[in-house]
Amino acid sequence: MIKKTSPSENEFDIPAKNCRRMVILGSTKVGKTAIVSRFLNKRFDEQYTPTIEDFHRKIYSIRGDVYQLDILDTSGNHPFPAMRRLSILTGDVFILVFSLDNRDSFHEVQHLKKQIFETKSCLKNKTKEDADVPLVICGNKCDRDFYREVKEEEIEQLFGGDKCAYFEISAKRNTNVEIMFQTLFNMAKLPNEMSPDQHRQVSVQYCDVLHRKSFRNKKLRNGDGDAYGILATFARRPSVHSDLMYIKEKAIGGCQGKDKDRCVIC
Repeated sequence: MIKKTSPSENEFDIPAKNCRRMVILGSTKVGKTAIVSRFLNKRFDEQYTPTIEDFHRKIYSIRGDVYQLDILDTSGNHPFPAMRRLSILTGDVFILVFSLDNRDSFHEVQHLKKQIFETKSCLKNKTKEDADVPLVICGNKCDRDFYREVKEEEIEQLFGGDKCAYFEISAKRNTNVEIMFQTLFNMAKLPNEMSPDQHRQVSVQYCDVLHRKSFRNKKLRNGDGDAYGILATFARRPSVHSDLMYIKEKAIGGCQGKDKDRCVIC
């Protein structure tokens, strides 16, 4: 149902199974925010601004169904280990980023990968080997002419039989970014159309009609098919309390209904 209010207060009846959170992790200055910018706006910003934590939300209408994707762009400093663990516990799909010319950032990804699988195993009461976590690893800055500090054989060892994928990308030149996202969404059993180049981006003015069945099953005027996305500019990160409640419900068998704090534009 939709409340007849401003776009910042629209509430969408999105099924919990269609609400996911994507978490981007890695050291500082490896290009995490640049990848997010490519995903959301198809842009690259040359100016570096340190990230503390940025939260974004995108709503999709794909073949008559509505999806919500929350994006958590984390700090590379990790000043609060408990918050990083919370980000992992509430994450559904993960992107780990290192820079090909920075060995320390590669070691950080090794640590993060291990932490994600171990943390998710505890939550699901499974062994590390049984944990099914959609995860891709990105070696960023492949556009640079530099001395490569991380060798290919080292990267191959990083996988260790886990279900994850690796891409060498350039957020600056947009090299392999699209195929990386397509692979991640396929791993998460999400529609391929959620990738940046597979849907039409429309403005927030379409929010008030996003859930009308008569509209969802039609193509937009001058549209590119029946898949489009809206960046929820007024989205707000759920509170720590909401995240903890979500983890508690998931740990005891999963949320059976819509989690309002994860599935509402507010």
